[in-house]
Amino acid sequence: MNKLTQLATVAALVTAAGVLPCVAQAQVIKIDGSSTVFPITEGVAEDFQKMKKGAIKVTVGISGTGGGFKKFCRDETDISGASRPILTKEIADCKAAGVEYFELPVAFDALTVVINPKNTFLKQITVAELKTMWEPAAQGKVMTWDQVNPAWPKAPIKLFGAGADSGTFDYFTEAINGKAKASRGDFTASEDDNVLVTGVANDVNALGYFGYAYYAENTAKLKAVPIVEKAGKPGVLPSEQTVIDGSYQPLARPIFIYVNAKSLAKPEVKEFVEYYMKAGPKIAKEVKYVPLPPKAYITNLEHLAKGKKGTVFGGVAEVGVTIEALQAREAK
Repeated sequence: MNKLTQLATVAALVTAAGVLPCVAQAQVIKIDGSSTVFPITEGVAEDFQKMKKGAIKVTVGISGTGGGFKKFCRDETDISGASRPILTKEIADCKAAGVEYFELPVAFDALTVVINPKNTFLKQITVAELKTMWEPAAQGKVMTWDQVNPAWPKAPIKLFGAGADSGTFDYFTEAINGKAKASRGDFTASEDDNVLVTGVANDVNALGYFGYAYYAENTAKLKAVPIVEKAGKPGVLPSEQTVIDGSYQPLARPIFIYVNAKSLAKPEVKEFVEYYMKAGPKIAKEVKYVPLPPKAYITNLEHLAKGKKGTVFGGVAEVGVTIEALQAREAK
C-alpha cells in the first residue's frame, strides 16, 4: 500500500469514527474592535471556550474601535468592542449594509495619562496644558516641556498616543481638544496599547495616554498623572472610586460591545452574549475597569429580549457621561 493510499485509508477511518466532522463543526464567533475593551472580552472568551470544551471558538481582534466598526458594518463580525459610542457615519454604513445592532455598555474606563516614573517634575496636569501639548497647532511647534508650562524643564516632549482608528483617540481628542480626531500628528501612534506602554517606560521625557487596564498592568513601569479639570481644582488620579463618584473628569468613559442582530439569532452568539453579561462584571474588575451596577447588565439582557436595537447616543461621542447618567439613558 503506497503512502497516499495509506493516508486515504486513515482519513476514511477517522471520518467513519466521527472525529473529523466534530472538528469541522466547531462554531466560530468573530469579535474585533477596541484594544481597551479587549482585556474584558478576551477574559470572557477564554472562560466561555473552556466551558464549551472547544465546541465553540471565539476569535478576538484589536483593530481599534473605528477599525472594528468598519468590519462590523460590512457584516464581517458578530460583535464589535468599542471605547466610544457608534458615530453617525458608522450608523449610516451599517444601515447601508443592512446591519442592525444592539448597543451594550459593559464597564467604565478611566482613560489614563502616564509618564515615566523617573519624571520628577510633573505632579499633575490641567486639561488646558494637555490641550497645549496635543492640539493640532502644537505640531512641530510645542516640542519641549517648558513651552507648555514655564515651570517645567527645557527638555524634549516625547508623546505616545492611540492611533487614528482607535476610539481612545476619538475620545481623548474630543475631551481635551474639543473635537474628535483633532490632534497633532507628530507623535508615536498605535492601536496596540502595549507599544505605547513600552514607549513611555523607555523614555524619561515621555507622556502617553491609554485605557486604565494597561496602566494597572504596568504600575512598576509607569506613573499616572492626576488630572485637573479646571484651574483651581485639585488634581484627580484615575481609580474605581473617582470614576464611580464622577470626580475623574473629563477622561472617564463608558465602554461597549455592539452585537449584530442577525448574529444574535445564532444560538452560540446568543449564549456567548448572555454569558458576557453575567461574567463580564467580574472580569472587568479583575482587569481594573469599573463594572457597571448589576442593574445595567440586567437592562442589557432586557434590551436583547425585547429587540431594542440601535444607539442611545445619536451618533455622537459624548464627553463626561457619568455611570448614573448612562443608566438613566439606557433605562428609557
